[in-house]
Amino acid sequence: MYQHVQIIAEAGVNHNGSIKIAKQLIDVAAESGADLVKFQTFTASAVATKNAQKADYQEKTTLPSESQHEMISKLELSRDMHETLIAYCKKCEIGFFSTGFDAQSVNMLVELGQQRFKIPSGEITNLPYIRHIGEMGKPVIMSTGMATLDEVRVAMDILLEAGIAKDDITILHCNTEYPTPMEDVNLRAMLAIQDELGVKVGYSDHTIGIEIPVAAVALGATVIEKHFTLDRNYPGPDHAASLEPGELKAMVSAIRNIERAMGDGIKKPSPSEAKNLPIARRSIVAATTIRKGEYFTEDNLAVKRPGTGISPMEWDRVVGGVADRKYLKDDLICM
Repeated sequence: MYQHVQIIAEAGVNHNGSIKIAKQLIDVAAESGADLVKFQTFTASAVATKNAQKADYQEKTTLPSESQHEMISKLELSRDMHETLIAYCKKCEIGFFSTGFDAQSVNMLVELGQQRFKIPSGEITNLPYIRHIGEMGKPVIMSTGMATLDEVRVAMDILLEAGIAKDDITILHCNTEYPTPMEDVNLRAMLAIQDELGVKVGYSDHTIGIEIPVAAVALGATVIEKHFTLDRNYPGPDHAASLEPGELKAMVSAIRNIERAMGDGIKKPSPSEAKNLPIARRSIVAATTIRKGEYFTEDNLAVKRPGTGISPMEWDRVVGGVADRKYLKDDLICM
């Protein structure tokens, strides 16, 4: 039995405030085979001040004249929209998930029945927020972009003190630059988190392409989160660094293949290759005619396929023995 990797298709704010686009994103996520489709739940006034700056990548992909507050105000999802999307996810047979960015939003998600919570990278130093998440008593996935290992440890301790079991915490290595340069990915940091903190780990990816999340799975990631969009050319902060539908499907397929390929770690012949044992391996055979009563020697024996006779690993035992019958060239030796 292999480890099932939980794949979160991150729709995020790529719905651009449109319930129609949000439903189309759910369709794409469900068709891809992802486990969950994730949105973002927030009230702009609770997240950013009126003069909060946008990130450099957001400046390039949104209106230069608007503030961060104005940008995210257009991307809010109302409670009614959440209820509509939750119902649509059920219809499409994919799990609904959302990151609540403030206490009020977290509370609404609890009321809507959400059974897990996500702490985004930007909130890893937000003590009251982390504590509030911990008090929900639900499994937590925490992203760690921009964080040091000590900051991750402190955030995890807050969750533990709030009552979350360690087994219910999954920490995602992450880099918050959109897109993330390959030289800044540092996948080994995911293993450092696992080794130092003793928790389940995963990876939230913002690189271009699908190879890095696939590599993360090969290294032991139990959760993969990846942004996707209907079209990278859409206006909005995250579209440019997101997968398009075909790419999302390819990523999920590749991860499922890696899951199966990882195996149980026990070195043994696999069921599919066992039939090749007698074909590819060799046996001890007569190199020439050997008369009954003649000694087996290194000169009158050879090692050839098929592997249905005495293994060549028995060579030292066979050499010096006596033939109990006549052997022709290439006959399998029997003892």
